[in-house]
Amino acid sequence: MPGTGCDLAVRIDGQDYFVVDTGIDDHGDAHANEGLCNAVRKARVSGEVRDGKFVAATFDLLPQDRLRQV
Repeated sequence: MPGTGCDLAVRIDGQDYFVVDTGIDDHGDAHANEGLCNAVRKARVSGEVRDGKFVAATFDLLPQDRLRQV
């Protein structure tokens, strides 16, 4: 996705969306090996897509054994 560095995004049904109402730093050290700037992580989320962005009501990362390095 085009962005300005380490931006929080989700992929839902094959479509990518930047996330609002939670930030990348709200979910641990973004620059750690398993951090969201360095690894794709699965998450359980709820919210809605509004104006091309995902508005998060909840955003919970799943255990790290399900991560994929980028």
